Amino acid sequence: MDVTTFHLADGTAVPRLGFGTFQLAGDDAYRSTLTALEAGYRHVDTAQGYANEAEVGRAVADSSLDRDEVFVTTKLKPSNAAAGDVRSSTGQSLDALGMDHVDLLLLHWPAEHVAPLGETLEAMTRLREDGLTRQVGVSNFPSQMLTRAYEHAPIVTDQMEHHPFLGVAPVEQVLRGRGGFLTAYSPLARGEVADDPVLTEIAEVHGVTPAQVALRWMLQRPAVVAIPKSGTPERIRSNFDVFSFELTAEQMDRIDALERGHRLIAPEGGPDWD
Repeated sequence: MDVTTFHLADGTAVPRLGFGTFQLAGDDAYRSTLTALEAGYRHVDTAQGYANEAEVGRAVADSSLDRDEVFVTTKLKPSNAAAGDVRSSTGQSLDALGMDHVDLLLLHWPAEHVAPLGETLEAMTRLREDGLTRQVGVSNFPSQMLTRAYEHAPIVTDQMEHHPFLGVAPVEQVLRGRGGFLTAYSPLARGEVADDPVLTEIAEVHGVTPAQVALRWMLQRPAVVAIPKSGTPERIRSNFDVFSFELTAEQMDRIDALERGHRLIAPEGGPDWD
């Protein structure tokens, strides 16, 4: 299994360890993204709702990397789900990023209170056909809604909260049947992995941190992309340093057993989760 890259059927290569930028603002967003790129990350995740697209784009531009070396994801606000707003707001995102396209455009949350799902996804697909995004996907879609999304667009991913304490098997099953991948946000359970005794014990065996163990666990599972976020340079670099050790099958099973439905992000008005 390739723990560094997920390959889509059309040949698109998606780096499996990305850098999340949620709650990073202003100069912190710029510096942290630049640090991540210098540390080796080649996948950066932002969103209209994060209000940091300009800083993320500037960091990519100021890095030593060519644009095509960095896989860039952004997300549409639910309030921009109507077809006309899909196009206009994506144009605004590209202007902020200083790019002529993104690699992946997601609908950030289900938004059928704004526009029918088919309208939104068909508008996103037109952006793909016009070259403004290479791929389209969704975020925070339960499995039944994800199945419906596939009726309207060539979805490649569903970005969900996922970590050792929260499994999303029904969503993974839908994605697996369609050749897609899961993108895991909050993969470190907002720092809670650091205090888990099982992860700590496994980390001591390998001479690494519990966070590194949690990320390695994700990369050793099929079709999972993880996007840890940090504003601390040391942790940004540490989170990327997960390719020099390998978990055993027994260790993987022990981490699998930590799942307990522990959801950390469930905003009011969000979907009914599986």
